Amino acid sequence: MRAAFNLAYWIVRSREEAEDVVQDAFVRAFRGFARFDGAAPKAWLLTIVRNVAYRALQSRKRSANVVLFSEDLRNQEGGDVRELPSPERSAEALLVAQSESHELLAALAELPVSYREVVVLRELEGLSYSEIARTVDAPVGTVMSRLSRGRAELRNALARHIAKDETDAV
Repeated sequence: MRAAFNLAYWIVRSREEAEDVVQDAFVRAFRGFARFDGAAPKAWLLTIVRNVAYRALQSRKRSANVVLFSEDLRNQEGGDVRELPSPERSAEALLVAQSESHELLAALAELPVSYREVVVLRELEGLSYSEIARTVDAPVGTVMSRLSRGRAELRNALARHIAKDETDAV
């Protein structure tokens, strides 16, 4: 469920819409379960989530209702993304970690969706290249290429954010 929501969120970039996508995907998976061959259930389900998320994006574009809820990235109070593993960290360490998390999420949000989805599936969900290939319906080589380019763009975006923060420093 968490992996499905993660993928949906990073494709549609709206918490509410991602919840709708996941719900719709689970209904579709339940209806299509008879056709499931039993191999790689996580990849099978994430493929359905991905397809539903892309349909939601297309539907959004058709209705000219392109609204990005970037507030999810700026003002996450108590969200899953900000939870830290150890409550014993110092206030300074918590502040630094929070800032780094915000920078990383903002940089990830800047990636084109084709790169963002493979980075999320590999780095956040831990899928193998072949599972990602099945999920996004692309050859493994394409997945590797997108992942490499996505990581490079993510590094560049992070570098831009860091450089911007350094010029804003007092």
